Amino acid sequence: MLSGEATIGTIEQFIALLAAAVLVALVSRRVGVPYTVALVLFGLAVAVVAPESSVFVAPEIVLLVLLPGLVFEASFQTDASSLRKMFGGIALLAIPGVLITAGVVALALNLATGLPMDLALVVGAMVSATDPVAVIATFKRLGTPKNLSTLVEGESLFNDGTAIVVFAIALRAVGGEVTALDAISSFVLTLVVSVLIGAVAGFVASRIVAVVDDHLIETTVSVLLAYGTYIVADVLHESGVIATVVAGITLGSYGRQIGMSERTQEAIDTIWEFLAFVMTAIIFLLVGLAISVGDIADSAVAIGVGIIAVLVGRAIVTYGLVGGAARLVRRPTGGMPIGWLHVLFWSGLRGAVAVALALSLPEAIPQRAHLQTLTFGIVLFTLIAQGGSIQWVVRKVLARPSGPATD
Repeated sequence: MLSGEATIGTIEQFIALLAAAVLVALVSRRVGVPYTVALVLFGLAVAVVAPESSVFVAPEIVLLVLLPGLVFEASFQTDASSLRKMFGGIALLAIPGVLITAGVVALALNLATGLPMDLALVVGAMVSATDPVAVIATFKRLGTPKNLSTLVEGESLFNDGTAIVVFAIALRAVGGEVTALDAISSFVLTLVVSVLIGAVAGFVASRIVAVVDDHLIETTVSVLLAYGTYIVADVLHESGVIATVVAGITLGSYGRQIGMSERTQEAIDTIWEFLAFVMTAIIFLLVGLAISVGDIADSAVAIGVGIIAVLVGRAIVTYGLVGGAARLVRRPTGGMPIGWLHVLFWSGLRGAVAVALALSLPEAIPQRAHLQTLTFGIVLFTLIAQGGSIQWVVRKVLARPSGPATD
């Protein structure tokens, strides 16, 4: 139980983070840098200049407080028709795409740095999920095609859950013997049960919203759905992220159709847009505060190997898996132009989920600090290098017509 002094301290830290987030967001608009990238850089600067003022980032804050809200808001706002149209590509990216990336990173770290394969797989799992918040903000500003935005955002919604499941299996492998059959069955069962939990919760919430004509109560139901679904799935040792995503999509599509009033829709959209802004700002500030520049410099070679492996894995997934599937079916998902593959490749940023998983590593795991540093270094590169240049890539792609991926 928090004491009065500790509670006041926590509130003061929250207000300070919020004030810094607003200031950085205002400055980033002036200089044209994605505000998520600016927030990470600001957090890094604070950690370097005034290490005594840095904030301890508990993984529970990210995994149990910030992440459910962010994935619910994004899934609730996702257009169901666009999601259905792009579902094939999203499924490829979110399931086999995550597994391929984790495997490539693990193999590279094992062969190039001598990191034991089980520990290398833990790192691969931590950096396998994308976090394209900076990319989506750029998409909205530049008027990127809706299907492309849905593909990138849909991938992030579902691959967070996949990566967390793979991470849990990788930790079990470090702690003892895990057979391939055990891993596969556990993975599939978790996905299926989590989807069912989210679908049932979303259906129940939709029916409640349909019979209640009070925008305040209905908005409260949406908050309960977001966090309640996550907690229930987590208590049952399933994927809270996947359950929350499915619940958000169900309420956002089925719930809107069967009786959600226009006033309620406006209220929920406004509240969740505000909450998403606050949570995004805080989460990327915390990412910057969690990273130690000195530790990254000491492990620069291994981090370099990890960065190359992430990019190679992303290229295999984007051009080989998605592009190859588009050629096989002779109709890319939604008529995907070749230029979209370039955007998809470079939009594979890593972020808050990777940092949260690294912070949540058990104290007893071998080389814990080294595994965290590798993850932080990879995250930092993708956020700054890719996040800082994605606007240029998108402008180049949108500026010239490109043929379909099946040509």
